[in-house]
Amino acid sequence: MSLKPIGILGGTFDPIHNGHLRLAQEALEQCNLAAVRFIPSGTPPHRNTPYTNAQQRLDMVRLALQGNSAFTIDEREVHRNDPCYTVNTLTSLRTELGAQQPLCLLMGGDAFLLLHTWHEWKQLFELAHIVVMQRAGGRPLGNAMNEADTFLRSEYHARLAPAPRVLHESPAGTILVADMPALEISATDIRRRCAEGKSTRYLLPDAVADYIQSHQLYTQHANH
Repeated sequence: MSLKPIGILGGTFDPIHNGHLRLAQEALEQCNLAAVRFIPSGTPPHRNTPYTNAQQRLDMVRLALQGNSAFTIDEREVHRNDPCYTVNTLTSLRTELGAQQPLCLLMGGDAFLLLHTWHEWKQLFELAHIVVMQRAGGRPLGNAMNEADTFLRSEYHARLAPAPRVLHESPAGTILVADMPALEISATDIRRRCAEGKSTRYLLPDAVADYIQSHQLYTQHANH
């Protein structure tokens, strides 16, 4: 019997919000995943230093995942000070979970279009499937690929899976595009609202909003 895939969702989560959670839930249901592991990054190589420290971001993710037994937190990146590359994290997971366990790296369409800039990006396909969550109403990924990097476009057309069941048939190597509702929520906007003293209710879980307020996070310098 084939193993159910495990979803992997990495990010700064500064803060985690309902957009992240809905993406994970859509992937869980549409791809029939066993679980989704949230992996907060420690020192993200592509981004500026997070506004909050590792422990605060970890606390917020833990609060956000309460009540959903299919969502788990993975701390392997968050306390590291050296740059955390996805290829290294997936290699670590693969060693831990075995060669046959299907893994699905979850990401949005914007991130996928920049995949060719990631460290050792082609090796990602040897370690996991890539599930691209396409926002409803956004530009179809197939159209965007026409202007994408040549090498990425080549991988996309060679690896595109026709249906989620393909993710269950091998441990890695395919690309699946799935749809999700358009939730225009961003961490940047949430930080700005916090700095301006505006409500963040319904943009992120109440427990996370309460944590941000009680710790006075993001009260200034909302944008770089």
